[in-house]
Amino acid sequence: MKDKKSTLLLTSLFGLWLSISLSNAANIQFSGVIPGTIINKNIISMREQHFVEMVPQQTDFSCGAAALATILNYAYSYDFTEADVIEGMLKVSDLQLVQSQGFSLLDIKHYVETLGLRGRGYSVNPEILDRIKIPTIALLDIRGYKHFVVLKKTTQDKVYIADPALGNRVMDRQDFVNGWNKVTFAIIGEGFDRDSILLRPKEPLTARNTVDTWRPLTDAELVEFGFYRSELF
Repeated sequence: MKDKKSTLLLTSLFGLWLSISLSNAANIQFSGVIPGTIINKNIISMREQHFVEMVPQQTDFSCGAAALATILNYAYSYDFTEADVIEGMLKVSDLQLVQSQGFSLLDIKHYVETLGLRGRGYSVNPEILDRIKIPTIALLDIRGYKHFVVLKKTTQDKVYIADPALGNRVMDRQDFVNGWNKVTFAIIGEGFDRDSILLRPKEPLTARNTVDTWRPLTDAELVEFGFYRSELF
C-alpha cells in the first residue's frame, strides 16, 4: 500500500512538473542517449505556440499596440516589443482618452508617421474581404468588447488572424464579419516584406492544401493598397 502511495505521489509530482514545463519555454538536456554526449533541446510552451511570429498583448488596453508591433516586426523587419510601441504611441496620443478608451487607429496613424510610414484606413465590403492582400489591423466587437487583431489572410470560408489576446487562430468567415466594423487599417511604406510570414499562416495539412500555392505579392497588388512604386525597390 505504501509503495502504491509513493508511486501515486511521484506520478502527481511528475505531472505538476510537466505542466509547469509546458507552460514555460525551457531548454532540456538529454544525457546517456549517446555515451559521452549531452543533447540540448529547446522546448516551446503550449502558450508560446499560439503566439509564434506575433506580439501578444500584456495589458487590457494594449491590443492595438501589440497588433501594430506584430505588423512592424513581421512585415517591416523592426524589432519592437509591445512596450516600445506603447511608449512611442503615448508621445503622440491624448493620454486621457487612452486611459479611458485605449489606443485608437488615429493614434496608430500618428505613431507610424514618426517611423516614416503611412497609415491608411479602408472601408471594405465583406464580400471582397479576400481581396485584401497585405496584413492589416481590424477592429472586432467581441461581446461588447472592442478588440484589435491582425487580419492576415482570408479564404472562401475562413479568416486567419493574429489575436493579441488569444494568439494565432482561424475564425469562421461569417463569425469574423459579424463582429467586424468593416474597416481595415494598413501600414504602408518603404521596407515592406512582400514575402511576410504574416501572409503565410500555418494551417492543418489536408489533401486540398498539400500543394504550396503561395507567391509573393506583385508590385501591382501593393500599389493598389497605396504603396508608391519608389518604395518597392
